[in-house]
Amino acid sequence: MQSRHSSAVQNNSSGISVQGLHKSYGELPVLQGVSFDVARGSILALLGANGAGKTTVVKILATLLKPDLGTATVNGCDVISQAAHVRGSLSLTGQFAAIDEILTGRENLILVARLRHLENPRAVADALLDRFSLTEAGSRRASTYSGGMRRRLDIAMSLVGEPAVVVLDEPTTGLDPQARLEVWETVQKLAQAGTTVLLTTQYLEEAEQIADRIAILHRGRIMATGTLDDLKTLMPPATVEYVEKQPSLEEIFLSITGDATDRSADTDNPEDTPDSAT
Repeated sequence: MQSRHSSAVQNNSSGISVQGLHKSYGELPVLQGVSFDVARGSILALLGANGAGKTTVVKILATLLKPDLGTATVNGCDVISQAAHVRGSLSLTGQFAAIDEILTGRENLILVARLRHLENPRAVADALLDRFSLTEAGSRRASTYSGGMRRRLDIAMSLVGEPAVVVLDEPTTGLDPQARLEVWETVQKLAQAGTTVLLTTQYLEEAEQIADRIAILHRGRIMATGTLDDLKTLMPPATVEYVEKQPSLEEIFLSITGDATDRSADTDNPEDTPDSAT
């Protein structure tokens, strides 16, 4: 996916490159030499607890805040000297859905398309509604949407204009498990379509499930970066211990109802084994 400002994009294999960022608020150091890269068309999860510095990194990348030291580029453009090009290449989705609940889903998208001065905003809106499986809900007010639908609409609004880089700042905060799964699927589809995604999160499972690479930010420093397998190698070798296996509730239920015997009889022929029994 190419930026509208492709002429200003440097020859850079990273969708996002951060090198040696420092930022302090008064006497309080928030970032202390943060460095990481996000390959084009991939997902990097910036994992850290509240106060680790994740939002400060996001604000610097979005040109909302200047670093004290260090450099950062988005789609090959410097966040300070080429701030206008960065804003044209990056879309930021915050922790809470920034949608107008009075408007319908389609009207929200049309509004953003008009603000970006795009041709045929209605066609842009309809294409995004279809892409995010919101076509049937497009004529309903956004106030009637579930948490997952609201977040999908919010992300769809951030893609108006086809930005090359999307930053999602803790996008699943406050969502129920089903809505969280919907957002995960949406984010994975973004990367598959070529969008570079930086995801900040404090949910370990979220980083584990959807990120190509993970950067662990702690007290303003990157403690480790790599794939999940890379990070696993940082742990000491596992020790083998005998642990008595306790029966699961499913096993107890099947034993009490007698279905366990029937099920085993039904699976004597491997070709007849239902998917749910494998």
